[in-house]
Amino acid sequence: MKERKERFETSSGIPLDRVYGPAEPPEALGRPGEHPYTRGIQPTMYRGRLWTMRQYAGFATAEESNLRYKFLLEKGQTGLSVAFDLPTQIGYDPDDPHALGEVGRVGVSIATLDDMARLFDGIPLDQVSTSMTINAPAAILLALYIAVAKRQGVEPKSLRGTIQNDILKEYIARGTYIFPPGPSMRLITDVFRYCQAEVPLWNTISISGYHIREAGSTAAQEIAFTLANAIAYVEAALRAGLEVDAFAPQLSFFFNAHNEFLEEVAKFRAARRLWARLMRERFKAQDPKSWMLRFHTQTGGSTLTAQQPENNVVRVTLQALAAVLGGTQSLHTNSLDEALGLPTERAAQIALRTQQIIAHESGVADTVDPLAGSYAVEALTDALEARALEYITRIDTLGGALKAIELGYVQNEIQDAAYRYQQAVDSGAQTVVGVNAFQGGGAAAPVEIQRIDPAIEAAARARIATYRTGRDAVRAAEMRAQIEAAARGADNLMPVFIAAVEAGLTLGEIAHTLRGVWGEYQPTF
Repeated sequence: MKERKERFETSSGIPLDRVYGPAEPPEALGRPGEHPYTRGIQPTMYRGRLWTMRQYAGFATAEESNLRYKFLLEKGQTGLSVAFDLPTQIGYDPDDPHALGEVGRVGVSIATLDDMARLFDGIPLDQVSTSMTINAPAAILLALYIAVAKRQGVEPKSLRGTIQNDILKEYIARGTYIFPPGPSMRLITDVFRYCQAEVPLWNTISISGYHIREAGSTAAQEIAFTLANAIAYVEAALRAGLEVDAFAPQLSFFFNAHNEFLEEVAKFRAARRLWARLMRERFKAQDPKSWMLRFHTQTGGSTLTAQQPENNVVRVTLQALAAVLGGTQSLHTNSLDEALGLPTERAAQIALRTQQIIAHESGVADTVDPLAGSYAVEALTDALEARALEYITRIDTLGGALKAIELGYVQNEIQDAAYRYQQAVDSGAQTVVGVNAFQGGGAAAPVEIQRIDPAIEAAARARIATYRTGRDAVRAAEMRAQIEAAARGADNLMPVFIAAVEAGLTLGEIAHTLRGVWGEYQPTF
């Protein structure tokens, strides 16, 4: 990989080597870009290319979100990340009674091909990578994205990006599920198979530890439960007849960057090493790309405080720095106001500037894995890997990730960890600046809060009613029948989803058709 600039040196003129360490490193450490990838998945890491600065954004309408994307791209963001509202996340159109009061609140409302086209209006999809945080209806949103790309004249084979598509962590920690595990896993493996052939540059899943950590897990649990879920997805794909080296290079991961700086750096290194070990030894993957744990990081939303919100800039900076020193491939930095509301434009720009200052002013991107060899970091890396492996072994004995979730084991472990942390905060054993300590200092300057206009919900309902009257009703009915037949059969659902959205079917109509065949998930724990 070509280096970003010709020379890397300190302000004192001291040259910086690409990598530091012994000529013959220990096997567990290895070299950057080589198994077991403890030191990073690329030999040059950020000297070759900086991480993707991918700020998570989306609110209200497609038009408003489109303006925010263009603003962030203009300010130097290098990738898009779409936040969807709750109705979209659980497969409801904005005029569904279940959507009442939630349209556009925590993300953008997307129900139709026209919505998706407005979301990316003026943004060439062959020139930007897009991440979509969507799970239960991920295949449908991917179909909408592919259909919009085709409208732009962009071939699916040139599309770059990610869909989260991680349903197991929804059952564990987040709750935006629709279907039972069996059909949910089918949708995921259908995406694997379709993208392998038709959208080869796309990351077909982003296996998420982020929400597990947000629910209260420890760093070791975040690694363990994320990789246990990943094992379940690999096994499901193998059962579906896919070859491991055909789909594994398109797997990606999503981690939290929390407050304990050294432990967080070590967490990313340990996760990479353990995944390489699992893929090579358990699944016998032969392609080195199958061994690489590629991941996006978001700073810890649950660590942000409504009290003294300016302090959140410092928290986010430390968390982002840990992610960079841990070797992340892309990064979202939270905004200082996110404990109060969705980010304002000003707060989003400060969050992006935080990444840019780390990248261009701190010097940490000029040499690979600069904390390697630190007694503390290496000891923590080893300890986290060992503890995570203990959890994975325990989950194996329970019958795998899905069985452990059904038994409530994973949820109980997270809840116990969250309770212990909250006890520490309540007792003062754990200091949270501005919350249980250092609370003085006079009145803080007021923080602007992003407000969502309630009128957008009525407008969204009217828009989708007009959309339905303007389509070919006979063709739409035929496509619903085709989706039902495909859901009852075994053929890949992605082609029929793409045809359906191009024929004018809405997200909610497709999801409701699938509900009619598969039912809805009802937790038993």
